[in-house]
Amino acid sequence: MPDALSRPAAPIAAFDAAAARAGILARIAAAARAAGRDPAAVSLTAVSKMQREGRVAAVLDAGQRVFGENRVQEALGRWRQRREGLELRLIGPLQTNKAREAVAFFDVIETVDRPKLAEMLARETQRLGRQPRLYVEINTGEEPQKAGVIPPDADAFIARCRGEFSLTLEGLMCIPPQDEPPGPHFALTAKVAARNGLERLSMGMSADFETAIQFGATSVRVGTALFGAR
Repeated sequence: MPDALSRPAAPIAAFDAAAARAGILARIAAAARAAGRDPAAVSLTAVSKMQREGRVAAVLDAGQRVFGENRVQEALGRWRQRREGLELRLIGPLQTNKAREAVAFFDVIETVDRPKLAEMLARETQRLGRQPRLYVEINTGEEPQKAGVIPPDADAFIARCRGEFSLTLEGLMCIPPQDEPPGPHFALTAKVAARNGLERLSMGMSADFETAIQFGATSVRVGTALFGAR
């Protein structure tokens, strides 16, 4: 018998982007129906950050048109030449010195989390005459290593964005702590949104998007479950 070193390597399974995407969409629809919601009310954001280019291209070819990126420069490099017809969402922390590029390039910025950034976004939207849809990020676990407004400060920050900075907000985004059940964090985010008249909720990732849908998520951010491990 050949030893382990002489055996041929097992073939790498082909990536079937259409099947992967269809599977995620089916799970989204099932979770929405289980929650008594219209599946069409929940959209899929394909988290393409740091993914292999071939897999991103395959998911794009399979019909996906909404993508999430963590970094402005990575997004520019990947999407600048094929921007038409896509919705691009910035889902990672935004530095104030990148606000101009972010406003010019992204359709949605999900990580508004501090007054200085809100001020810069207001300045750049006025200067460029372009208004991305904006989400406030809520740090529901009050984790010091994470971006986001802590819940006790959320109402005042939202009011300041609307009043002092004249920003139009579309919704809220959250990322629950990894070591806690996500449901209470999604519920908290939904409550903050409801009392501030915000109807859109970006909640849920590969491991918990079905739970997020139960609590009202209108968009879910799925990377690994769609593209496979990086």
